[in-house]
Amino acid sequence: MSILVTGGAGFIGSHFIQRLLPQTSDPIVCLDNFNDYYDPALKRTNAAAFDDVDQVTVVEQSFCDAPAMQQLFAQHQFRQVVHLGAYAGVRPSVANPFIYQQANVQGTLSLLEAAREHPVERFLLASSSTVYGSGAAVPFSEDAPLGIPMSPYGATKRAAELLGLTYYDLHQVPVVCLRPFSVYGPRLRPDLAMTIFTDAIENGKTLPVFGDGTIRRDFTHVADICDGLTAAMTADGVVGETINLGHSEPIEVRALIAGLEEALGKTANIDWQPEKPGDMPITFANLEKAERLLGYRPKVEFREGLREYVDWFRSYHAAI
Repeated sequence: MSILVTGGAGFIGSHFIQRLLPQTSDPIVCLDNFNDYYDPALKRTNAAAFDDVDQVTVVEQSFCDAPAMQQLFAQHQFRQVVHLGAYAGVRPSVANPFIYQQANVQGTLSLLEAAREHPVERFLLASSSTVYGSGAAVPFSEDAPLGIPMSPYGATKRAAELLGLTYYDLHQVPVVCLRPFSVYGPRLRPDLAMTIFTDAIENGKTLPVFGDGTIRRDFTHVADICDGLTAAMTADGVVGETINLGHSEPIEVRALIAGLEEALGKTANIDWQPEKPGDMPITFANLEKAERLLGYRPKVEFREGLREYVDWFRSYHAAI
């Protein structure tokens, strides 16, 4: 029996596989299509860490290919599925919604169908804090009414959740929906605000900030996210549930910039621009359910995590 990690060469996926390795003797399949949403070389660098690890098999394939997923599930007899792969990003989804529907909805359905045909013990479905949308009460609680997603990305992640919960109810696929909040840390994707801000401050570029800098994000270190994911793989009483994985301390964008200035020892040259459509004014996780069901408590303090990220950013870019 094996463990499938989709998006396994990505930011969260590569960290998660590294976390799994000392905890299980099961073979791990890292599934990634290495698309060009951002530089595929970054994902190939992440996957290269597994080249000499016999326990990990890297499969270059799209989970949107339903026949290929049926074949993959039949071949490897997966015990658990951790579905981290997706098209992410709020603003790109506004510009190109079709690819988000294909990857996040059709792709999730492809995996759920494969898990229905080839039963698994646990199917973790990584969603997003963007599903809370406009009108949700703050802090965001999993079982409170949701607002309307403010972007196609949020809408497709919500649709993926609903498909997962439907397959649990209809076909007993043991789905657990997890909602990560603003994940950051080493290997962070280059399209995310923290990377863009860090690059601009470090290299003396103009830093575009949309709005007045008071947008708040519940930044959560990737190590804490991995804690929540590993707990959800075996926890009792979580199948059919939706659970937040956040830090529960929203940080203003202008405070993020100040923290990066301090960590880098440089001053930002900010270009204030009008607010962009699709951006939620705040993300803020209520963690009571995560603590009760998973024993989840974030451990990495934001300033500590920011310094670690800056150290990685500098060492990574010095080496390329």
